Amino acid sequence: MSHRFVAGEALEEAISAARVCNQQGMLVSLDYLGENVATTADAQRARDAYLQVFDRIAAEKLHANVSCKLTQLGLDMSAEFCEGLLLSIVERAAAYDNFLRVDMEGSLYTARTIDVVKRVRSKNPAIGTVIQAYLYRSEQDVQDLLAYGCRIRLCKGAYKEPPEVAFPKKQDVDANYVKLTRMLLPSGIYHGIATHDPKMIAATIRCASEKKISKSDFEFQMLYGVRTDLQRQLVRDGYRLRIYIPYGQDWFPYFMRRLAERPANLGFFVRNFFR
Repeated sequence: MSHRFVAGEALEEAISAARVCNQQGMLVSLDYLGENVATTADAQRARDAYLQVFDRIAAEKLHANVSCKLTQLGLDMSAEFCEGLLLSIVERAAAYDNFLRVDMEGSLYTARTIDVVKRVRSKNPAIGTVIQAYLYRSEQDVQDLLAYGCRIRLCKGAYKEPPEVAFPKKQDVDANYVKLTRMLLPSGIYHGIATHDPKMIAATIRCASEKKISKSDFEFQMLYGVRTDLQRQLVRDGYRLRIYIPYGQDWFPYFMRRLAERPANLGFFVRNFFR
């Protein structure tokens, strides 16, 4: 896989990267970067960009879905307005037999995000969301979303959160991640296990083996260009792997979260952001 990071570049670059990933046996999720828009016009432009992404995925016959953030679709201004834009995107996804993943943002948005996703999913099932293992509330949220039949992407969490709402110690986050994985895999719903941590990957593989869950019944998910050694190994071992490819000009908040999450990523980002 090319190590060229495409955040801050155009959709064409992201489509090209997705094509290469597909050729290497990897699935893709495309994410048009942006969050906390200030006007309804900005939210509508983001909606239009996501409609375009689904059109391009279909035209290119890519094995790819799409990820978005609700604050990019106006959640800060109005949950009802945001929900309307989101539903229009989900309907476009469903028309192509595709899928939209709603990314999770900081904990102040968790409840609102889940509520909007559940309401939209009651109208169209082509939508899922993300659960962050470092939040105390995540076990209950998983139970709630599974009752709705909702597909979940499990990650550890990259936002800075206070100890009142999130596990402050990595060992506790890891333990909760494994606990939630063991809830998700036997649920009969197709979920994404998003991690670059070899220990979490090994724990997921053990759980699937113990519970006799097929490799085709879930997928691993990783960021474009990060731990490509693990990515290639998982594909060689027959696991489904989805690569998250961000693109667009609003890259700075994303960059800072990824850097705070793992400072060792600094060299990677410097090499690829400014090439």
